[in-house]
Amino acid sequence: MSEIMSYVPAGSFLHRMPVLLKIAAITGIVIASVLTHSVAVLGTMVLVIGVAAGVAGLHRELVRQLPLLFFLSVFLLLLTVVTLQSGDTLFLLIPPGMGGSAGAIPVTLGAVDFTAVLSLRFFAMLFAFQLLIMSTKPTELTNALIALHLPIDYVLMFIIALRFIPSLQLEGQRIHEAQMARGYNPGNGMLGKIRSLRPLLIPLVSNSLAKTRVLGLTIDMRGYRTRVR
Repeated sequence: MSEIMSYVPAGSFLHRMPVLLKIAAITGIVIASVLTHSVAVLGTMVLVIGVAAGVAGLHRELVRQLPLLFFLSVFLLLLTVVTLQSGDTLFLLIPPGMGGSAGAIPVTLGAVDFTAVLSLRFFAMLFAFQLLIMSTKPTELTNALIALHLPIDYVLMFIIALRFIPSLQLEGQRIHEAQMARGYNPGNGMLGKIRSLRPLLIPLVSNSLAKTRVLGLTIDMRGYRTRVR
């Protein structure tokens, strides 16, 4: 199983691009995503990022994130429909005649447009950041952040957090396989996935805290607090 948010060795144009230039591009994408409210502009940004990922051969990793992002988009739509009712009504979530009601919870054009803007912002920023991580070696990224005169403490926390993402993924997969080998069957479908989270999260959090303690002791033993290279 391939790891998410980890470096993928290749020789594409993204891998050869200077790290500082990639960081500047990511910063521009984030700023543009926050400032613009146009669905067309955000959609074009996502399309350009997708094309760049396809040319670099990194599109499979982005496609793996689509189910989670689509789930987030549906959640945002439901939340927005309840809290924001502006513009023309497209349809009713509870149609007239259901249960003897006259219809309720209108889905408005303003709610759909607001949800599309938020979703495309998440798509653009997440995809751009993931391309940066997948096309940049951790050592090169660290040197670039230091070259930008960022405090070494924040650089260290950032790199460690990035490394923890694939580590947690692999740890969760091992725990899930161990539970399945012991005969645990949470069921199928969405309810089965929800039931499988509780026995997965408890040992995952426990193991992560134990690794955090070991990591802290390792950093202290290597003399990090002395501030000497």
